[in-house]
Formats: sequence, C-alpha cells, structure tokens
Amino acid sequence: MSSPAFRIEPATPADARAIASIYAHHVARGTATYDVEPRSVVATAALISEHQAKGWPFLAARAPDGGVAGYAYASQFRPRAAYAWACEDSIYVAPSQQGCGVGRMLLDTLLTAAAEAGFRTMVAVIGGGEPASVALHAACGFAHAGRLTGMGWKHGRWLDTVYMQRALGVGTASPPQ
Repeated sequence: MSSPAFRIEPATPADARAIASIYAHHVARGTATYDVEPRSVVATAALISEHQAKGWPFLAARAPDGGVAGYAYASQFRPRAAYAWACEDSIYVAPSQQGCGVGRMLLDTLLTAAAEAGFRTMVAVIGGGEPASVALHAACGFAHAGRLTGMGWKHGRWLDTVYMQRALGVGTASPPQ
C-alpha cells in the first residue's frame, strides 16, 4: 500500500541522526548491508555532505509528521575514472514503514536524480540476496546481472550478493558528455 503523504526530498546533514538510526537497525538485524557496526551520526552527516558536494543524489522520504521514513543515495560504483558514469544505489526504509511503498518511491526518485547527476547506469549490490530488495529492483526495471555466492558472513551464515543493473537516460547508446 502506497501513501501519497510521503514526500521525497534531498537529505541534509540535519537528517543524519534519523538516517543513522535506520541504518543501525539494518546493520543489527538485516543482511542487506555487510556492515557489522553501525555508522555514527557524524559519519552519516559526512556521507550526506560528500554526496551533496559531488552532485550525487542523497534522498530522504519524509513521513506526514516530518520524520525520516527511509533514505536512498547513489554513489559512483567504483572510484576509478572510467566508472564515472556508473552508480550503485543504497536504499533503507525504517522498520515501521516497510511495506508502505516508501522503498518504491525512493528508488523511482533516485533513478531520475541519478540520471540528472550524469550517471548512465545503476547497479544494485544486494547483500544477502534480500528477496524484497530483488523484487523492488525488478519492479523498477533492473535486470539480474549476477550472483556471488558466500561473499559475506553475518548472523551465523554465509550470504550471497546479487547484482542487478539498469540503464539510466540514454544508457550506453552514446558516449558520455
């Protein structure tokens, strides 16, 4: 069920405490991230600021009460220059907001924002092969690009990593600007 009451807008360093809290939940209880220690509020604020400085999207989903219901961002896939047009997405939703359409709203908006930032392809690196994340990305036009087995050890088990990919804008139909 989707709620039009949610707003998607650029995150600011003032959102760092709420975003760090959402991430901490996923670090402690989930397999979507292979982090085993949550990111601090200071490190989260720095990550948001770094994205702003580079012109990369970092979005927050706002609940009707103004609180952060989830967040998403796109970062250059790898640091080498040839990867400048490829990005990786990260999306995390507050546990109380899962199943409300927040992830879909975030990813739809992130796809547009990443294309506007100059990225030509987006890669989803899905830790644990999380079925909900695979389904979300597939619903947004991502195609399966590979699976790496046993890439992480968390919560007492080996985890696979699923790769999915989607073109942005004109994709690879023309050289980058």
